[in-house]
Amino acid sequence: MGNVTATPQTIALPTDSAGREMLVSVRGLKKHFPITSGIVFQRQVGAVKAVDGVDFDVYKGETLGLVGESGCGKSTTGRAVLQLYRPTAGSVVFEGNELTTMNNAGLRAARRRMQIIFQDPFASLNPRMTVGNIVNEPLVVHNIMNKKQRKEYVAQLLERVGLNPYYINRYPHEFSGGQRQRVGIARALALNPSFIVADEPISALDVSIQAQVVNLLEDLQEELGLTYLFIAHDLSMVRHICDRVAVMYLGKIVEIGPTDRVYDNPLHPYTQSLLSAVPVPDPEVEENRRRIILSGDVPSPANPPSGCNFRTRCPVAFDLCSDEPSPPLIEIEPGHFAACHRVT
Repeated sequence: MGNVTATPQTIALPTDSAGREMLVSVRGLKKHFPITSGIVFQRQVGAVKAVDGVDFDVYKGETLGLVGESGCGKSTTGRAVLQLYRPTAGSVVFEGNELTTMNNAGLRAARRRMQIIFQDPFASLNPRMTVGNIVNEPLVVHNIMNKKQRKEYVAQLLERVGLNPYYINRYPHEFSGGQRQRVGIARALALNPSFIVADEPISALDVSIQAQVVNLLEDLQEELGLTYLFIAHDLSMVRHICDRVAVMYLGKIVEIGPTDRVYDNPLHPYTQSLLSAVPVPDPEVEENRRRIILSGDVPSPANPPSGCNFRTRCPVAFDLCSDEPSPPLIEIEPGHFAACHRVT
């Protein structure tokens, strides 16, 4: 999608039933990666539909969890929302401004208010830069403060995320995985953002460190009024940290709603199968509950099934699932949406 205008297009966003203002509104978001053929004269012969028509909202101060199998499009969705990947189609409204039609100058200003914490703390930090320079870089790019003020501010940021400010001249290889992720969090906080995409921020860490990082994210959210899009595999951790959860399968959101409601009453067959695999810390419950084992492999996003994307693995699929177009998200109960012909 090309650059259209330098002037942000301001859009009024509604509030939810609790009176919270909507911070991010995503409608019809698509990101297709072209498949090309030929060595010299390359031509497009298809597309990988990594994200294929996603709708969701994120309200100020909340944490929206985005869960699903590997390769379902979670990380691509997060990056497309931040315009790190320019969407193929769709709308992303952030703080009342349409991001998809902004040019690079407009996005540069908007990115001060939205940041990302990457999955791999080993790969996302430049090994040639000191920790101080890594956290300081966003301030230099946006020309914020003078050199002395930046140094003091970076030391404060490191202390805020639980690192000794005297580590400012050390390099990433001198830190553990959990400490490196704290550096990544400090870098994300440097520009005082309102919205952070946490792209599986704990999946590369030891289990003993994961809880520390999650507690840090929760403390920062309360202290700074942050809003998170929390992308994760660990469904137990998502239930702990997220206010609402969206379940994604093969580039589409199949269910979204308040976390407790989705976990206690999953509506979509895919959500039911995911939750059936989560261990329960009660031997009697664990012994008597039924696991839902999905048959077959996940279809290729380059050639998704006709109709409902999940129908080839769904234990309750019927003729309508293949004959009709992919079902839209329908509100089944207040705030709880599902995209399934069986439910609707």
